Amino acid sequence: MRRFRFDWVDAFTGRAFGGNGCAVVHDGAGLDDATCMGFVRETSLVECTFTGPSQVADVRVRYFLASREIPFAGHPTIATVAALRARGLVSGDSLTLETGAGVVPITLDGDLVEMTQVAPEFGVEVDPALAARAVGLAPEEVVGIPQLVSTGLPFVITVLRDHAALRAARLNLGALNDLADLTGGGSNMAEPFLVTLQGATPAGDTFSRLLLAPPSPPEDPFTGSATGAMAAYLWAKGLMPKDSFVAEQGHWLDRPGQARVTRVGPAQAMTGIRVAGPGYVLMSGEVMLPDAAG
Repeated sequence: MRRFRFDWVDAFTGRAFGGNGCAVVHDGAGLDDATCMGFVRETSLVECTFTGPSQVADVRVRYFLASREIPFAGHPTIATVAALRARGLVSGDSLTLETGAGVVPITLDGDLVEMTQVAPEFGVEVDPALAARAVGLAPEEVVGIPQLVSTGLPFVITVLRDHAALRAARLNLGALNDLADLTGGGSNMAEPFLVTLQGATPAGDTFSRLLLAPPSPPEDPFTGSATGAMAAYLWAKGLMPKDSFVAEQGHWLDRPGQARVTRVGPAQAMTGIRVAGPGYVLMSGEVMLPDAAG
């Protein structure tokens, strides 16, 4: 057993118990997958990160759900950088992270941590009836054609017509499996990311939800990777007139979160998506874990 330093950070918020929590295990990138997933289950968080040295960036970051490792995630990126910064491990106003989705540039702007997600990849379009069924809604609640989009992690971006439809959404696991078969299946399952073109507050331009299948918690309070993919979809479809906007999520869970989202490049030839938000270090300490080389 070995002691690892960790920080529990609420991301996309500047206060305790807002946004989305992530536990950052420093120098834990060499831990085996089973230990990392076990740690996530122990925290009951959606994701946790494990950092280590990198030969291609300033820091290596591994991202884990309770069920598997994933290449990238948004709110854990914000949390990881906030934790590094709080411990004095970041010098200057920029750094780079080695992730499974490539090297992610980070800029520090006051209290905000801004990540530049990779250029969006647009995948298969999804029948609105199937996307609606996966979240227990009628097809007419869906605006336009949902589509698989990734800026590091894929999601089926699904625009809903209003807040009433967003609130009524409930995960249908059978239909979600059908959707997974269409979009990759298995560990590549891409959940519908539900978005409305109206903020949760007057400050917001969009308001979103992400419903999750077990063993993850039933809903993600704030999803930074999906926010980047969502923004790319809105710009590509001509649904977002602003070059930079405010995305909101988590308010109905009493964990309000907010991100500043900025397009890099023209709408039809985006080279990246910048997603920025603060991080609040809620607790810090040590955890004792089996130290097996990964």
